[in-house]
Formats: sequence, structure tokens, C-alpha cells
Amino acid sequence: MKKNQKFIITINRELGSGGRTVGRLLAERLQVPFNDKALIEAQKAMHHLTAEEIEKLKGLRPEWWTDNMENIVSNVRLIASAKLPTATDPKANKRLNAAQLFDEEIAILQSIADHGSCVIAGRSAFYAVRNHPNHLNVLIHSSLDSRIERVMLKQQLSREEALSAINRVDTARERYMKKYAHTSRYDARNYDLVVNATNLSEEQIVNIILQLVEE
Repeated sequence: MKKNQKFIITINRELGSGGRTVGRLLAERLQVPFNDKALIEAQKAMHHLTAEEIEKLKGLRPEWWTDNMENIVSNVRLIASAKLPTATDPKANKRLNAAQLFDEEIAILQSIADHGSCVIAGRSAFYAVRNHPNHLNVLIHSSLDSRIERVMLKQQLSREEALSAINRVDTARERYMKKYAHTSRYDARNYDLVVNATNLSEEQIVNIILQLVEE
């Protein structure tokens, strides 16, 4: 990855591995935007546009992401001004299925990647940017005990509740990627770097990633 050119770094992580914090700290160190839950809000704001509609909107309003990256919910007004059919428009006469929503998510991620250098944590970003000319995909995992302790602390859960949450999220995320991307989020071939966070701090992991970026 070339740091002096537009780049994308994706952080895929296990729940309780500290990956989201790593992504945020990494973006701060690189002085680029950090994207995570904003992607979900973008989907809500866009009323579930299809990938084709997203591309049409990008063509009609090339400043779409530039003008709204910090307040992505305001994309609702852009959609209305572009007069595109949405899932809430009765004229659209359709209901997007899960596969279409996956395509929508990929289109959103690719739009973010087109906008400029950034760090994206989670979701299916590693798959969405796989053909980007200057990207770095990172997977952060950790031991189960370490993950349980972190989830217990962060979400104020009992050990049993934390374990249940981890199992639920792991199963859902893996099923999602296998069904729609036809790959496993645990397949090391999808990443340029795989880090075991069990005995490392978030700052140490950031330094490892930055060392790879600098080299």
C-alpha cells in the first residue's frame, strides 16, 4: 500500500477484539476519516437504494459523498432532489431482499473508497475494496477469554451473556459473508495482515499496522 496515494485500510474484527478502537486510533494517526456505524446510518438515510440507484445518484450528484461525509444522514435530501425511486416510494413497487441489501452495502462502501483515503472498520469492507488499487485489509482476532472479558466490561454483561453475544454475532457475520460474498471472514487469504490481539494493546496493534504501511 502506498501512503502518498489515495488508500483504503479495512479492519475486520471479532467482537471483543478491540478492532473498532484500533480502526479509530489508526485513522487519527493517519489523519483520515474513520467509517463504521455511519455505513448503517447511510443505508437508513438512503431508504435502501439498490446498487444501480446508488450509481445513478453518484452520476447525477458527483459531490454526493464530498458534501455529506460528516453528516451522512442528510443524503435523504439529495435522494429527494434526484427523484430516484426508493424502497419507501410506492411507485418503486418492490421490496429489497437480503441479497439486494448486500449489493447496496457494497456500493456504499465502494463510494466511500472512491471519495478518498480512509479507514473502514467491520462490515464487508474487505470484500468491497478487494479490487481497489491501493488497499490494505486487516483482520484482528483474539482469544475467547479475552473477548468475553472485553465484552463484559464494555457492555456491562455477565460472562454467560457476553459469551452468548459473541456466539450470536460470530455466527451471523460468518453466515452473511458466506452466503453473499461466498467467502469466509476468517480466511487469511482475504487479508494482508492478521493480528492476534490477545496480548497486545490497541496502540501496539496500530503501530504494527503503521509499520507495514510505512514499509
